[in-house]
Amino acid sequence: MSKTLILIFHPDLTTSKANAALIAEASKLEEVEIVDVQSLYPQGMDIHADGEREAARLLSADRIVLQFPLHWYSMPAVMLQWQAAVLTRMFYLCYLQEGSKLEGKPLFIAATAGNVEESYRRGGRNLFSIESLLAPLQATAHRCGLAWNTPFVVYTADKLEADVLQAKGEEYAQALRGWMQSE
Repeated sequence: MSKTLILIFHPDLTTSKANAALIAEASKLEEVEIVDVQSLYPQGMDIHADGEREAARLLSADRIVLQFPLHWYSMPAVMLQWQAAVLTRMFYLCYLQEGSKLEGKPLFIAATAGNVEESYRRGGRNLFSIESLLAPLQATAHRCGLAWNTPFVVYTADKLEADVLQAKGEEYAQALRGWMQSE
């Protein structure tokens, strides 16, 4: 059986509506492991001890999902810390033992954004398209040899009613299921 690892990078998942709704539906899928990274490392991460543990977690997965809310046109601080601790270790300190073994795995990005979709288009209210804002992650995927896939994005995430959030969660689970079956 193959395993899909969903790493959720939310500063406080207990207060989230949108990311919590997505995770609730994703948790119903088979062969999925969901990890709330912030709750594991509330004080930050150590490149050696924590990096080794998280590298092993990545290597045990067949597919990787990074889920997060966009914060000021970027990823949350916990996600940046995770990248620095885990990917630096895997691709610069322990490439032969770890990084080279991660290459080729498929990557799926799931993000929530606070504004309307039109704001995330070139020249829109936020100036840059969602693709441009996610480009650093695509560059990271390329550098790490991970197979990039079209991201799943929920817009106006903090303003959606419960029934719409439920529907978005179901769309997310359906997108994950289709992606998992195609890989």
